Amino acid sequence: MITVDVPIPGHSYDVLVGHGARHELASVLPRSAKRAAIVTQPGVPLDLDPGIPAQRFEIGVGEEHKTLATIEALCRGFAGMGLTRHDVVIAHGGGIVTDVGGFAAASWHRGVPVVHVTTTLLGMVDAAIGGKTAVNLPEGKNLVGAIWQPSGVICDLDALATLPPRQWRCGRGEMAKYHFLTGDDLLALDEPERIARCVAIKAAVVAGDEREDPNGGARALLNYGHTLAHALEIATHHELEHGEAVAIGLVYAAHLARLLDRIDDAAVQHHYDVVAGAYELDTALPAGLDPDELVALMGRDKKAVDSLTFILDGARGVEIVKDVDPVAARQALEMMR
Repeated sequence: MITVDVPIPGHSYDVLVGHGARHELASVLPRSAKRAAIVTQPGVPLDLDPGIPAQRFEIGVGEEHKTLATIEALCRGFAGMGLTRHDVVIAHGGGIVTDVGGFAAASWHRGVPVVHVTTTLLGMVDAAIGGKTAVNLPEGKNLVGAIWQPSGVICDLDALATLPPRQWRCGRGEMAKYHFLTGDDLLALDEPERIARCVAIKAAVVAGDEREDPNGGARALLNYGHTLAHALEIATHHELEHGEAVAIGLVYAAHLARLLDRIDDAAVQHHYDVVAGAYELDTALPAGLDPDELVALMGRDKKAVDSLTFILDGARGVEIVKDVDPVAARQALEMMR
């Protein structure tokens, strides 16, 4: 078992990574917790025993259920069981579950403890770590939410034994992002070390910028590749999964950086070598999408305060770039066709 500390001032917690980690669930629950509300989905692997009385709440499968209506339904369920601040929400599933379960916990009684038991590679390396919770609107992805740190996170690698190939690709999209942020050869590590290293990378960034300072905090760098990715998810009505969209977004960010003379052709090729070559992910922009719609959706990204804003590679490494010309953003899309 590998334990990774997320050293957020005032909100420090442990992430347990390993086979059978779910059996340590009771060790990360708040001591005050008398009951648990388990938020999950049909078909989520691994049975849980929190060691306290628990009631199960299932949400729908798919991004179309990541909505305010789902939050309302959960909170009404919490009301029905009489959930209090001396209880705990356990989000048991992938990224949608930890996003929705975490947001419901942050909202109910203005905040009750939450523990994430994540069962997908994407959840383990990214979604369950750092306290970001949110739901979608038709206008954009993750536009309504809260930052609510969990009391602990369980990454039981047993869950990955039945993970569908597409969900493996989604997790690898986020892992490829970490390659560009650090230069680490994550694929050279064995599975537990690789996942723990991704957790540690994100933990270090979040500890220094918990709430993503809009004036240039480091946490925004974790969104490398995500500006186009979120737009693609909305434009394709979530036919593209998040990690698949991130893979395309990483390559798009390289093209845009090249267009702005931040990197050279070799750096663009390096993005293809990593994303398509090493991580074996598709980098093609889906056919039939309207570039103007994609640019408009990217303009609604949370980083865009008053102009198009991207995370782009450059001579100083990956950094925030504001005031990007929409014409350049559109041209970079055309370069990928």
